[in-house]
Amino acid sequence: MNPFAAQKQFFHTGKTLSVPFRLRQLRRLYRAIWENQKEISNALAADLGKSPAESYMAEIGFALHELRYTIRHLTEWAKPQRVPTPLIHQPAQSRLMREPYGVCLIISPWNYPFLLSITPLISAIAGGNCAVLKPSELSPHTAAVLKKLIAGCFPSWYVRTVTGGADRAAAETARPYDLIFFTGSQRVGRLVLEAAGKNLTPTVLELGGKSPCIVEPDVPLSTAARRIVWGKLLNAGQTCVVPDYLLVHQSIKGALVQELVRAAQGFYGSAPCQNPNYPRIISPLHFERLVGLITSTSEKQRLFGGNWDEKTQKISLSILDCGSVTHPTPALAMEEEIFGPILPILSYQSIEEAVRFLTKRPKPLALYLFTQNKGTQQRVMEKVPFGSGCINDTISHLATPYLPFGGVGASGMGAYHGRFGFEAFTHTKGILQKPMFPDIPLRYPPLENRLALLQKIWR
Repeated sequence: MNPFAAQKQFFHTGKTLSVPFRLRQLRRLYRAIWENQKEISNALAADLGKSPAESYMAEIGFALHELRYTIRHLTEWAKPQRVPTPLIHQPAQSRLMREPYGVCLIISPWNYPFLLSITPLISAIAGGNCAVLKPSELSPHTAAVLKKLIAGCFPSWYVRTVTGGADRAAAETARPYDLIFFTGSQRVGRLVLEAAGKNLTPTVLELGGKSPCIVEPDVPLSTAARRIVWGKLLNAGQTCVVPDYLLVHQSIKGALVQELVRAAQGFYGSAPCQNPNYPRIISPLHFERLVGLITSTSEKQRLFGGNWDEKTQKISLSILDCGSVTHPTPALAMEEEIFGPILPILSYQSIEEAVRFLTKRPKPLALYLFTQNKGTQQRVMEKVPFGSGCINDTISHLATPYLPFGGVGASGMGAYHGRFGFEAFTHTKGILQKPMFPDIPLRYPPLENRLALLQKIWR
């Protein structure tokens, strides 16, 4: 029997439906991660040059926290939920039940290769599913650790890992999985959605896009700059919710640039490409693409940085002047998702002007707004569509199980983390239950003499 068929067969035994069974698997996964932190950290360093502290903060620690939260709340989430029943159906009771989809495929990316493999897997297990994990071939050391860790935790007919490149991913998405969860680029997301459609397989797509960051003049610029640069340089900008570009009120543009420079140098020094704690770009191909974005701009546009080291495969923070939202200066960095430490800046004269600019663009995965004005906060949050985001911070919304994380439109579909992840990997069954007696004849034909009564009941 092939591995996929074996997983289908195991799921149909019904063993994964038991909440105690799911909790045992989650605790087993927690112990394995806790005991193998050093090996995971070493793999992340080998793949992306991440420091042990960044690996723990942005990947390992986050995964452990998600596991603790899920273990604590799973029993509550899995309980049937009573809901009201309309008068016309009485006597009856209505309830919602969550059931697992079945065998789920999880395709994870290279930028957070451990975290973005484990967090959807946590949700899949919590939902009562079997799972197949396909990590990225661009982070081979982490993929190898994941394969070893998963094999040590679970039998292959329950959870297994498959490795390989685009051909292997295409072969897996062609199978009749019960759910496909994909994190990656919009280009590949379209291919996944197309393949899933042939089997009518439901999908959750966590994609990307150009996430804007708006800065109003009423905030402490030094604090705003530190939070923006922290988010921009986390994983060297290789984060799907990174502040992709800045929209800055024209009155503070120069001052903010100075604070951004000060923050960047404070974090990684004047030579970040030689700093061992500064992550590197994942591959020569991505490195060359990012260098091309920098070199395609004029010297006048480069406000700061623009330095790189081919040997270490690192690029310093590069701040680009892209004009204003009404008269933008052409730049390739504003035409595609950057996914690196390049920060274009556009100025605006009023928040309404910034909002008009954003509403004409594709819906981003994240949006960041720095202002202390409550009216401005409400106006932007209501008028600009986006997946999720922060007010007066960047990226931190990603690290809480109490908020859903996901895109909208071109930036993705579906959301997860915490209970939202449990719901993403389960189907909600609605059930109405009636007693056999009494059998009220109100709905049975002939109905001609009951129209007025039916209209009254349905009001």
